[in-house]
Amino acid sequence: MEKPLLTLDKGTVCSSWNYCGQRLVTGSTDGTLAVYDSPESASSSFSCTSTWRAHQGSIAKVVWVPPEYGDAVACICVDGTLSLWEETEEDTQPLIWKLCKLFESNSTQALDIQFGVSLTSLKLVAAYSDGHVKVYELLDPLQLKKWQLQAEFQNVIDSVSRFGKPSCLSASIAWNPRRGENQQLSFVLGFNSDVLHFNSSKVWEFDEAHQRWLPVAELALPGDKGDRVFAVAWAPNIGRPYEVLAIATCKGIAIWHLGLNPDTNGRLSTEKVALLSGHDGEVCKVWQLEWDMSGMTLATAGSDGMVRLWQSNLNGVWHEQAALESS
Repeated sequence: MEKPLLTLDKGTVCSSWNYCGQRLVTGSTDGTLAVYDSPESASSSFSCTSTWRAHQGSIAKVVWVPPEYGDAVACICVDGTLSLWEETEEDTQPLIWKLCKLFESNSTQALDIQFGVSLTSLKLVAAYSDGHVKVYELLDPLQLKKWQLQAEFQNVIDSVSRFGKPSCLSASIAWNPRRGENQQLSFVLGFNSDVLHFNSSKVWEFDEAHQRWLPVAELALPGDKGDRVFAVAWAPNIGRPYEVLAIATCKGIAIWHLGLNPDTNGRLSTEKVALLSGHDGEVCKVWQLEWDMSGMTLATAGSDGMVRLWQSNLNGVWHEQAALESS
């Protein structure tokens, strides 16, 4: 029988894996963050190297900062507070985690955050409960506390004045993982809100010439544009002439192909190539999507307690490769 590498406390509600440093950070209901380091040998298990109280309330989300910018994590509390914590060394003292940035958001709550890396800077995109999206840029790569608000907009293509003020329960963001020399920064974002026009996943791309973010695609068919979005994931591209994205809504997990070359209006072509519905039950929701490093296998986790792995065959037909149930 295989031995688990790590057993987390019952209060653990979220986690994030650092592939570069082989480290895991977890967030708990009591507002505690904990960092676990990988075992030195295959026969040993992960060890908890740091724990600290980051918030008074439960942690809702935790994300590692890209490793080239140091050992740091961003986290969201259930009250919507967004903070950034950095592992620092002071004189001969052991490594400790310190608060290096608290992002102000007035009365709105942060719902999701993700970091994006360009050739010249680090950016952070945050989605808020009022439907707003904020993009921050790190001013100094050596000082994680120095961030500047680069842009603020809402996740709609048409004029915002046509719609009411949304109340958003959740949001999901995924950056385009490609980092080509001529590659523009882009991310996909979808909301779970009570205003239909905010929900559908839109792909936003940074226009260098005019220094602004523009919607270049909407990943929803006409009859699906009001569907609440629970999770999005952008697959790594290892040479395909199109991008592959996964979008989870109440109807299942849609696989989309996104063109690379914009038309005369600056829009990218889209094609829905599959709808995966392996998570059973009408009330079952898929809360998390993750691609492997090759962009060939999609892992999905749902409220049915199952983790499922999906792949497409040589004919482009998607099928369930494996189903894993927690013990």
